[in-house]
Amino acid sequence: MKTTPTHAAAAEEFLKDGERSHWHDDTLWHVRSKRDLSAQKIPEWEQLRTNASQIKDHVLSNLDQLLLQFEKNAAKNGIEVLWAKDADEHNQHVLRILEENQVKNLVKSKSILTEECGLNHFLEDKGYDVVDTDLGERIIQFNKQVPSHIVMPAIHLKKKEIGDIFHEHLGTDEGADDPAYLTEAARQHLRQKFIQAKAAITGVNFGIAETGGFVVCTNEGNADMGTHLADLHIACMGIEKLIPRAADLGVFLRLLARSATGQSITNYTSHFHRPREGKKMYLILVDNGRTDQLGREDFRNSLKCIRCGACMNTCPIYRRSSGFSYGSTVPGPIGSILSPGMDLKKHSTLPFASTLCGSCTNVCPVKINIHEQLYKWRQVITKEGPAQPSKKWAMRFGGNVMSKPKLFDMMGNLARKSLSISPRGFVYNSFNAWGKHRELPEVPKESFKEWYRKNRKQ
Repeated sequence: MKTTPTHAAAAEEFLKDGERSHWHDDTLWHVRSKRDLSAQKIPEWEQLRTNASQIKDHVLSNLDQLLLQFEKNAAKNGIEVLWAKDADEHNQHVLRILEENQVKNLVKSKSILTEECGLNHFLEDKGYDVVDTDLGERIIQFNKQVPSHIVMPAIHLKKKEIGDIFHEHLGTDEGADDPAYLTEAARQHLRQKFIQAKAAITGVNFGIAETGGFVVCTNEGNADMGTHLADLHIACMGIEKLIPRAADLGVFLRLLARSATGQSITNYTSHFHRPREGKKMYLILVDNGRTDQLGREDFRNSLKCIRCGACMNTCPIYRRSSGFSYGSTVPGPIGSILSPGMDLKKHSTLPFASTLCGSCTNVCPVKINIHEQLYKWRQVITKEGPAQPSKKWAMRFGGNVMSKPKLFDMMGNLARKSLSISPRGFVYNSFNAWGKHRELPEVPKESFKEWYRKNRKQ
Protein backbone atom coordinates (compact mmCIF):
# COMPACT_ATOMS: atom_id res chain seq x y z
CA MET A 1 0.00 0.00 0.00
CA LYS A 2 1.39 3.40 -1.02
CA THR A 3 2.03 5.70 1.92
CA THR A 4 1.46 9.45 1.81
CA PRO A 5 4.75 11.37 2.21
CA THR A 6 4.97 13.80 5.09
CA HIS A 7 4.54 17.47 4.35
CA ALA A 8 8.23 18.04 5.03
CA ALA A 9 9.31 15.34 2.57
CA ALA A 10 6.94 16.58 -0.17
CA ALA A 11 7.97 20.19 0.42
CA GLU A 12 11.65 19.25 0.17
CA GLU A 13 10.97 17.77 -3.26
CA PHE A 14 9.32 20.99 -4.45
CA LEU A 15 12.10 23.14 -2.98
CA LYS A 16 14.76 21.34 -5.02
CA ASP A 17 13.79 23.72 -7.83
CA GLY A 18 14.75 26.96 -6.08
CA GLU A 19 13.79 29.19 -9.00
CA ARG A 20 10.26 27.73 -9.16
CA SER A 21 9.84 27.97 -5.42
CA HIS A 22 10.73 31.68 -5.43
CA TRP A 23 8.47 32.30 -8.43
CA HIS A 24 5.58 30.51 -6.72
CA ASP A 25 6.17 32.53 -3.56
CA ASP A 26 6.25 35.87 -5.42
CA THR A 27 3.18 35.03 -7.52
CA LEU A 28 1.00 34.22 -4.52
CA TRP A 29 2.26 37.22 -2.56
CA HIS A 30 1.19 39.39 -5.49
CA VAL A 31 -2.33 37.97 -5.16
CA ARG A 32 -2.24 38.62 -1.41
CA SER A 33 -1.18 42.23 -2.10
CA LYS A 34 -4.14 42.69 -4.45
CA ARG A 35 -6.42 41.45 -1.69
CA ASP A 36 -5.02 44.06 0.69
CA LEU A 37 -5.49 46.91 -1.79
CA SER A 38 -9.07 45.85 -2.49
CA ALA A 39 -9.95 45.47 1.20
CA GLN A 40 -8.49 48.87 2.07
CA LYS A 41 -11.00 50.53 -0.26
CA ILE A 42 -13.89 49.32 1.93
CA PRO A 43 -14.11 51.41 5.14
CA GLU A 44 -16.40 48.86 6.76
CA TRP A 45 -14.21 45.86 5.85
CA GLU A 46 -13.66 44.66 9.41
CA GLN A 47 -17.36 45.05 10.18
CA LEU A 48 -18.17 42.92 7.13
CA ARG A 49 -15.82 40.22 8.43
CA THR A 50 -17.49 40.36 11.83
CA ASN A 51 -20.96 40.16 10.28
CA ALA A 52 -19.99 37.19 8.12
CA SER A 53 -18.48 35.38 11.08
CA GLN A 54 -21.59 35.94 13.20
CA ILE A 55 -23.89 34.75 10.40
CA LYS A 56 -21.83 31.58 10.12
CA ASP A 57 -21.95 31.15 13.91
CA HIS A 58 -25.74 31.22 13.64
CA VAL A 59 -25.67 28.69 10.79
CA LEU A 60 -23.46 26.23 12.66
CA SER A 61 -25.57 26.53 15.80
CA ASN A 62 -28.80 25.90 13.88
CA LEU A 63 -27.56 23.76 11.02
CA ASP A 64 -30.13 20.98 11.41
CA GLN A 65 -33.13 23.31 11.22
CA LEU A 66 -31.67 25.41 8.41
CA LEU A 67 -30.92 22.32 6.33
CA LEU A 68 -34.50 21.11 6.71
CA GLN A 69 -35.80 24.55 5.77
CA PHE A 70 -33.49 24.61 2.74
CA GLU A 71 -34.57 21.14 1.63
CA LYS A 72 -38.26 22.00 1.98
CA ASN A 73 -37.99 25.22 -0.04
CA ALA A 74 -35.77 23.66 -2.72
CA ALA A 75 -38.20 20.78 -3.16
CA LYS A 76 -41.07 23.26 -3.37
CA ASN A 77 -39.18 24.92 -6.25
CA GLY A 78 -39.01 21.63 -8.16
CA ILE A 79 -35.42 20.67 -7.26
CA GLU A 80 -34.86 17.03 -6.31
CA VAL A 81 -32.83 17.07 -3.09
CA LEU A 82 -30.64 14.12 -2.14
CA TRP A 83 -28.52 13.50 0.97
CA ALA A 84 -25.10 11.85 1.07
CA LYS A 85 -23.38 10.84 4.30
CA ASP A 86 -20.00 10.36 2.60
CA ALA A 87 -18.09 10.56 -0.68
CA ASP A 88 -19.16 7.11 -1.86
CA GLU A 89 -22.87 7.85 -1.41
CA HIS A 90 -22.42 11.18 -3.21
CA ASN A 91 -20.75 9.47 -6.17
CA GLN A 92 -23.39 6.75 -6.30
CA HIS A 93 -26.12 9.41 -6.41
CA VAL A 94 -24.43 11.08 -9.37
CA LEU A 95 -23.97 7.76 -11.16
CA ARG A 96 -27.61 6.78 -10.65
CA ILE A 97 -28.85 10.15 -11.97
CA LEU A 98 -26.68 9.85 -15.08
CA GLU A 99 -27.80 6.26 -15.71
CA GLU A 100 -31.48 7.09 -15.26
CA ASN A 101 -31.18 9.96 -17.73
CA GLN A 102 -28.97 8.00 -20.15
CA VAL A 103 -26.14 10.55 -20.05
CA LYS A 104 -22.56 9.69 -21.04
CA ASN A 105 -21.02 13.11 -21.75
CA LEU A 106 -20.98 15.80 -19.07
CA VAL A 107 -19.30 19.09 -18.30
CA LYS A 108 -18.25 20.23 -14.88
CA SER A 109 -17.46 23.62 -13.40
CA LYS A 110 -15.07 24.06 -10.49
CA SER A 111 -16.10 22.14 -7.39
CA ILE A 112 -13.80 21.44 -4.47
CA LEU A 113 -16.42 19.10 -3.04
CA THR A 114 -16.37 16.79 -6.08
CA GLU A 115 -12.55 16.78 -5.88
CA GLU A 116 -12.91 15.79 -2.24
CA CYS A 117 -15.22 12.95 -3.27
CA GLY A 118 -13.01 11.78 -6.15
CA LEU A 119 -15.95 12.08 -8.56
CA ASN A 120 -13.97 12.51 -11.79
CA HIS A 121 -11.98 9.29 -11.42
CA PHE A 122 -15.05 7.44 -10.19
CA LEU A 123 -17.07 8.37 -13.31
CA GLU A 124 -14.18 7.93 -15.73
CA ASP A 125 -13.67 4.39 -14.43
CA LYS A 126 -17.35 3.80 -15.31
CA GLY A 127 -16.78 4.96 -18.89
CA TYR A 128 -18.07 8.54 -18.62
CA ASP A 129 -16.47 11.49 -20.42
CA VAL A 130 -16.05 14.15 -17.70
CA VAL A 131 -14.80 17.53 -18.90
CA ASP A 132 -13.68 20.19 -16.43
CA THR A 133 -14.59 23.53 -18.00
CA ASP A 134 -12.81 25.94 -15.68
CA LEU A 135 -9.62 26.85 -17.60
CA GLY A 136 -7.26 26.06 -14.74
CA GLU A 137 -9.09 22.81 -13.98
CA ARG A 138 -8.97 21.75 -17.64
CA ILE A 139 -5.22 22.39 -17.73
CA ILE A 140 -4.54 20.14 -14.77
CA GLN A 141 -7.01 17.56 -16.07
CA PHE A 142 -4.94 17.39 -19.25
CA ASN A 143 -1.82 17.14 -17.10
CA LYS A 144 -3.34 14.36 -14.92
CA GLN A 145 -2.88 16.38 -11.75
CA VAL A 146 -5.10 17.57 -8.92
CA PRO A 147 -5.55 21.28 -8.09
CA SER A 148 -2.67 22.82 -6.14
CA HIS A 149 -4.88 25.74 -5.03
CA ILE A 150 -8.64 25.89 -4.46
CA VAL A 151 -9.13 29.13 -6.45
CA MET A 152 -6.20 29.01 -8.89
CA PRO A 153 -5.81 25.27 -9.54
CA ALA A 154 -2.92 25.59 -12.04
CA ILE A 155 -0.98 28.32 -10.20
CA HIS A 156 2.02 25.98 -9.97
CA LEU A 157 2.44 25.91 -13.76
CA LYS A 158 4.24 28.51 -15.88
CA LYS A 159 3.10 29.82 -19.26
CA LYS A 160 5.55 27.69 -21.21
CA GLU A 161 4.42 24.53 -19.45
CA ILE A 162 0.78 25.33 -20.21
CA GLY A 163 1.76 25.97 -23.82
CA ASP A 164 3.37 22.54 -24.01
CA ILE A 165 0.27 20.91 -22.48
CA PHE A 166 -2.00 22.64 -25.01
CA HIS A 167 0.31 21.69 -27.88
CA GLU A 168 0.02 18.04 -26.86
CA HIS A 169 -3.74 17.98 -26.22
CA LEU A 170 -5.20 20.76 -28.38
CA GLY A 171 -2.69 20.96 -31.22
CA THR A 172 -1.62 24.57 -30.62
CA ASP A 173 1.62 25.77 -32.17
CA GLU A 174 4.70 24.25 -30.60
CA GLY A 175 6.41 26.70 -28.24
CA ALA A 176 3.45 29.12 -28.22
CA ASP A 177 2.84 30.57 -24.77
CA ASP A 178 0.88 33.76 -25.41
CA PRO A 179 -1.99 33.74 -22.85
CA ALA A 180 -4.53 35.22 -25.29
CA TYR A 181 -3.70 32.61 -27.94
CA LEU A 182 -3.87 29.72 -25.47
CA THR A 183 -7.11 30.98 -23.94
CA GLU A 184 -8.75 31.23 -27.35
CA ALA A 185 -7.67 27.67 -28.15
CA ALA A 186 -9.24 26.47 -24.89
CA ARG A 187 -12.38 28.46 -25.63
CA GLN A 188 -12.88 26.82 -29.03
CA HIS A 189 -12.14 23.36 -27.59
CA LEU A 190 -14.57 23.78 -24.68
CA ARG A 191 -17.33 25.23 -26.84
CA GLN A 192 -17.74 21.87 -28.56
CA LYS A 193 -17.80 20.09 -25.20
CA PHE A 194 -20.56 22.40 -23.95
CA ILE A 195 -22.66 21.71 -27.05
CA GLN A 196 -22.23 17.93 -26.80
CA ALA A 197 -22.81 17.58 -23.06
CA LYS A 198 -26.17 16.31 -21.80
CA ALA A 199 -25.48 17.05 -18.14
CA ALA A 200 -23.70 19.77 -16.18
CA ILE A 201 -22.27 19.41 -12.69
CA THR A 202 -21.56 22.44 -10.54
CA GLY A 203 -20.51 23.12 -7.00
CA VAL A 204 -22.36 25.53 -4.72
CA ASN A 205 -20.86 28.61 -3.09
CA PHE A 206 -23.93 29.52 -1.04
CA GLY A 207 -27.23 27.79 -0.37
CA ILE A 208 -30.01 30.07 0.89
CA ALA A 209 -32.27 28.39 3.44
CA GLU A 210 -34.99 31.06 3.13
CA THR A 211 -35.54 30.53 -0.61
CA GLY A 212 -34.23 27.05 -1.39
CA GLY A 213 -32.05 28.59 -4.09
CA PHE A 214 -28.29 28.45 -4.42
CA VAL A 215 -25.50 30.61 -5.84
CA VAL A 216 -22.48 29.65 -7.96
CA CYS A 217 -19.65 32.17 -8.38
CA THR A 218 -17.27 31.97 -11.37
CA ASN A 219 -15.04 34.28 -13.38
CA GLU A 220 -15.34 32.51 -16.73
CA GLY A 221 -19.08 31.91 -17.05
CA ASN A 222 -18.48 28.21 -17.60
CA ALA A 223 -21.03 27.16 -14.98
CA ASP A 224 -23.72 29.20 -16.77
CA MET A 225 -22.76 27.89 -20.20
CA GLY A 226 -22.91 24.28 -19.02
CA THR A 227 -26.17 24.51 -17.07
CA HIS A 228 -27.97 26.55 -19.75
CA LEU A 229 -27.17 24.15 -22.57
CA ALA A 230 -27.55 20.82 -20.77
CA ASP A 231 -30.89 19.18 -19.97
CA LEU A 232 -29.65 18.06 -16.56
CA HIS A 233 -28.06 20.10 -13.76
CA ILE A 234 -26.50 18.33 -10.76
CA ALA A 235 -25.38 20.68 -7.98
CA CYS A 236 -23.10 19.26 -5.27
CA MET A 237 -23.04 21.12 -1.95
CA GLY A 238 -21.35 20.65 1.39
CA ILE A 239 -23.91 21.01 4.17
CA GLU A 240 -21.95 23.87 5.75
CA LYS A 241 -22.40 26.14 2.70
CA LEU A 242 -25.76 27.43 3.95
CA ILE A 243 -26.67 31.00 4.81
CA PRO A 244 -30.04 31.81 6.42
CA ARG A 245 -31.46 34.58 4.20
CA ALA A 246 -31.05 36.13 0.77
CA ALA A 247 -30.28 39.40 2.58
CA ASP A 248 -27.14 37.79 4.02
CA LEU A 249 -25.71 37.04 0.59
CA GLY A 250 -24.41 40.56 -0.03
CA VAL A 251 -22.10 40.33 2.99
CA PHE A 252 -20.36 37.25 1.62
CA LEU A 253 -20.23 38.39 -2.00
CA ARG A 254 -18.40 41.57 -0.96
CA LEU A 255 -15.86 39.48 0.94
CA LEU A 256 -15.35 36.45 -1.30
CA ALA A 257 -13.74 37.81 -4.48
CA ARG A 258 -11.78 40.52 -2.68
CA SER A 259 -10.27 37.93 -0.36
CA ALA A 260 -9.60 35.47 -3.18
CA THR A 261 -8.09 37.57 -5.98
CA GLY A 262 -8.57 41.24 -5.11
CA GLN A 263 -11.58 41.63 -7.42
CA SER A 264 -14.62 43.59 -6.26
CA ILE A 265 -16.87 40.67 -7.19
CA THR A 266 -16.69 37.55 -9.33
CA ASN A 267 -17.53 38.16 -12.98
CA TYR A 268 -20.51 35.83 -12.75
CA THR A 269 -22.70 35.40 -9.67
CA SER A 270 -25.32 32.92 -10.85
CA HIS A 271 -28.55 32.27 -8.94
CA PHE A 272 -30.39 28.98 -9.37
CA HIS A 273 -33.90 28.54 -7.94
CA ARG A 274 -35.69 25.95 -10.04
CA PRO A 275 -35.22 23.87 -13.19
CA ARG A 276 -36.29 25.43 -16.46
CA GLU A 277 -39.26 23.96 -18.26
CA GLY A 278 -38.43 20.52 -19.62
CA LYS A 279 -35.15 20.36 -17.67
CA LYS A 280 -34.13 18.57 -14.45
CA MET A 281 -32.21 19.87 -11.46
CA TYR A 282 -30.74 17.81 -8.63
CA LEU A 283 -29.09 19.06 -5.46
CA ILE A 284 -26.89 16.68 -3.43
CA LEU A 285 -26.24 17.72 0.17
CA VAL A 286 -23.01 16.12 1.39
CA ASP A 287 -21.79 15.50 4.93
CA ASN A 288 -18.55 13.54 4.47
CA GLY A 289 -17.18 14.26 7.93
CA ARG A 290 -18.67 17.71 8.41
CA THR A 291 -20.95 16.77 11.30
CA ASP A 292 -17.97 15.13 13.01
CA GLN A 293 -16.07 18.41 12.69
CA LEU A 294 -19.12 20.30 13.95
CA GLY A 295 -19.02 18.20 17.09
CA ARG A 296 -15.40 19.15 17.83
CA GLU A 297 -15.68 22.26 19.96
CA ASP A 298 -12.13 23.41 19.23
CA PHE A 299 -12.45 22.95 15.47
CA ARG A 300 -16.09 23.62 14.51
CA ASN A 301 -15.26 27.17 13.35
CA SER A 302 -13.31 25.70 10.44
CA LEU A 303 -16.70 24.95 8.86
CA LYS A 304 -17.22 28.69 8.37
CA CYS A 305 -14.77 28.56 5.44
CA ILE A 306 -16.08 30.05 2.17
CA ARG A 307 -13.16 28.64 0.11
CA CYS A 308 -11.56 31.96 -0.88
CA GLY A 309 -7.95 30.75 -0.58
CA ALA A 310 -6.75 33.92 1.16
CA CYS A 311 -5.01 31.92 3.89
CA MET A 312 -2.99 30.08 1.22
CA ASN A 313 -1.94 33.27 -0.54
CA THR A 314 -0.53 34.72 2.67
CA CYS A 315 0.97 31.58 4.26
CA PRO A 316 4.79 31.56 4.05
CA ILE A 317 4.82 27.75 4.19
CA TYR A 318 2.24 27.23 1.43
CA ARG A 319 3.80 29.87 -0.80
CA ARG A 320 7.20 28.20 -0.65
CA SER A 321 6.14 24.55 -0.69
CA SER A 322 3.09 24.54 -3.04
CA GLY A 323 -0.28 22.88 -2.58
CA PHE A 324 1.00 19.45 -3.63
CA SER A 325 3.10 19.15 -0.48
CA TYR A 326 -0.06 18.85 1.64
CA GLY A 327 -1.46 15.68 0.09
CA SER A 328 -5.03 16.83 0.72
CA THR A 329 -7.89 18.18 -1.40
CA VAL A 330 -7.81 21.52 0.43
CA PRO A 331 -4.18 22.53 1.04
CA GLY A 332 -2.72 25.41 3.03
CA PRO A 333 -3.67 26.53 6.53
CA ILE A 334 -7.41 25.84 6.24
CA GLY A 335 -6.73 22.38 4.81
CA SER A 336 -4.37 21.71 7.69
CA ILE A 337 -7.22 22.08 10.18
CA LEU A 338 -9.86 20.33 8.05
CA SER A 339 -7.88 17.32 6.83
CA PRO A 340 -6.80 15.85 10.22
CA GLY A 341 -10.49 15.60 11.06
CA MET A 342 -10.95 13.36 8.02
CA ASP A 343 -7.90 11.13 8.58
CA LEU A 344 -5.67 11.98 11.53
CA LYS A 345 -2.94 9.47 10.73
CA LYS A 346 -2.65 10.41 7.06
CA HIS A 347 -2.60 14.15 7.69
CA SER A 348 -0.82 14.24 11.04
CA THR A 349 2.08 16.36 9.74
CA LEU A 350 -0.04 19.16 8.31
CA PRO A 351 -0.71 21.19 11.51
CA PHE A 352 3.06 21.34 11.97
CA ALA A 353 3.50 22.91 8.50
CA SER A 354 2.99 26.38 9.94
CA THR A 355 4.94 29.13 11.66
CA LEU A 356 1.81 29.99 13.72
CA CYS A 357 2.39 33.60 12.65
CA GLY A 358 -1.38 34.24 12.51
CA SER A 359 -1.40 35.83 9.06
CA CYS A 360 -3.98 33.25 7.91
CA THR A 361 -6.33 34.29 10.70
CA ASN A 362 -5.78 37.98 9.92
CA VAL A 363 -6.89 37.64 6.28
CA CYS A 364 -9.72 35.13 6.76
CA PRO A 365 -12.95 36.86 5.65
CA VAL A 366 -15.04 34.94 8.19
CA LYS A 367 -12.55 35.27 11.07
CA ILE A 368 -11.68 31.60 11.52
CA ASN A 369 -9.03 31.33 14.24
CA ILE A 370 -6.86 29.19 11.97
CA HIS A 371 -3.52 29.49 13.72
CA GLU A 372 -5.08 28.67 17.09
CA GLN A 373 -6.72 25.56 15.63
CA LEU A 374 -3.39 24.52 14.11
CA TYR A 375 -1.85 24.73 17.58
CA LYS A 376 -4.71 22.72 19.09
CA TRP A 377 -4.38 20.01 16.43
CA ARG A 378 -0.70 19.77 17.32
CA GLN A 379 -1.68 19.05 20.91
CA VAL A 380 -4.17 16.38 19.82
CA ILE A 381 -1.65 14.74 17.48
CA THR A 382 1.16 14.81 20.03
CA LYS A 383 -1.13 13.18 22.57
CA GLU A 384 -2.76 10.61 20.30
CA GLY A 385 -0.48 10.22 17.32
CA PRO A 386 2.74 8.26 16.84
CA ALA A 387 5.29 11.04 17.45
CA GLN A 388 8.93 10.47 16.40
CA PRO A 389 11.07 9.26 19.33
CA SER A 390 13.61 12.04 18.67
CA LYS A 391 10.89 14.68 18.81
CA LYS A 392 9.44 13.23 22.02
CA TRP A 393 12.90 13.24 23.62
CA ALA A 394 13.59 16.81 22.48
CA MET A 395 10.27 18.08 23.82
CA ARG A 396 10.76 16.29 27.13
CA PHE A 397 14.28 17.70 27.46
CA GLY A 398 13.14 21.22 26.48
CA GLY A 399 10.27 21.12 28.95
CA ASN A 400 12.62 20.02 31.72
CA VAL A 401 15.09 22.85 30.99
CA MET A 402 12.41 25.54 30.76
CA SER A 403 10.78 24.48 34.01
CA LYS A 404 14.01 25.07 35.99
CA PRO A 405 15.22 28.71 35.90
CA LYS A 406 18.80 27.99 37.02
CA LEU A 407 19.18 25.19 34.50
CA PHE A 408 17.66 27.43 31.81
CA ASP A 409 20.16 30.22 32.56
CA MET A 410 23.07 27.79 32.53
CA MET A 411 22.04 26.26 29.20
CA GLY A 412 21.59 29.75 27.71
CA ASN A 413 25.09 30.79 28.74
CA LEU A 414 26.53 27.55 27.41
CA ALA A 415 24.74 27.99 24.06
CA ARG A 416 25.93 31.60 23.64
CA LYS A 417 29.53 30.70 24.38
CA SER A 418 29.46 27.62 22.16
CA LEU A 419 27.98 29.49 19.18
CA SER A 420 30.48 32.34 19.50
CA ILE A 421 33.54 30.04 19.30
CA SER A 422 32.22 27.21 17.09
CA PRO A 423 33.50 26.93 13.50
CA ARG A 424 30.87 27.69 10.83
CA GLY A 425 30.66 24.07 9.72
CA PHE A 426 29.58 23.04 13.21
CA VAL A 427 26.43 25.18 12.92
CA TYR A 428 25.73 25.18 9.17
CA ASN A 429 25.72 21.61 7.95
CA SER A 430 23.43 18.98 6.45
CA PHE A 431 21.84 18.29 9.85
CA ASN A 432 20.63 21.90 10.16
CA ALA A 433 17.83 22.31 7.63
CA TRP A 434 17.09 25.88 8.75
CA GLY A 435 20.68 26.90 8.07
CA LYS A 436 20.44 26.09 4.37
CA HIS A 437 18.78 29.40 3.58
CA ARG A 438 19.16 31.43 6.78
CA GLU A 439 21.83 33.07 8.89
CA LEU A 440 21.61 33.21 12.67
CA PRO A 441 21.69 36.72 14.15
CA GLU A 442 24.83 37.82 15.95
CA VAL A 443 25.16 35.97 19.25
CA PRO A 444 24.45 38.37 22.15
CA LYS A 445 27.04 38.72 24.90
CA GLU A 446 24.41 38.40 27.62
CA SER A 447 20.82 37.25 28.11
CA PHE A 448 17.94 39.69 28.44
CA LYS A 449 17.63 38.74 32.10
CA GLU A 450 21.29 39.68 32.70
CA TRP A 451 20.90 42.94 30.79
CA TYR A 452 17.75 43.82 32.74
CA ARG A 453 19.43 43.22 36.09
CA LYS A 454 22.20 45.64 35.15
CA ASN A 455 19.94 48.34 33.73
CA ARG A 456 16.61 48.18 35.59
CA LYS A 457 17.48 51.05 37.94
CA GLN A 458 18.12 53.30 34.96
